[in-house]
Amino acid sequence: MATKNITVETPHSVVDFLNAVETPLKREDCLKITAMITKETGLEPRMWGTAIVGFGTYHYKYESGHSGDAPLIGLSPRKNAISLYLASDFPGKEDLLKNFGKHKTGKACIYINKLVDIDPEIFRQMINASVAYMKQKYC
Repeated sequence: MATKNITVETPHSVVDFLNAVETPLKREDCLKITAMITKETGLEPRMWGTAIVGFGTYHYKYESGHSGDAPLIGLSPRKNAISLYLASDFPGKEDLLKNFGKHKTGKACIYINKLVDIDPEIFRQMINASVAYMKQKYC
């Protein structure tokens, strides 16, 4: 039995979502990150599920047959950090991360505490490289 994707694009307001972030610094950082991604990609932010701000979309299909749509790039203001959703394996990612600044990585995310902890130029390069890779691979 196929499982239904819960992280799908919704019509909810990105601005309302981000303005509701409780911590003022995290709210301001997420608004700035959203503006940076919009400027670099030309893509408008959309809500995905209840807590992800995503940009663009691509369709994926696993060998198991499971498929769905997901944002090309995104972010989410989580309780302990801001989650950045970039491609897991775009060319040059590891080298860029070496100079990115204070962060942690997970299987599919990069976690930052504050925008001032990272190098904005490196982040700009990561945004462009990740989106280009995802478009080339899926679109």
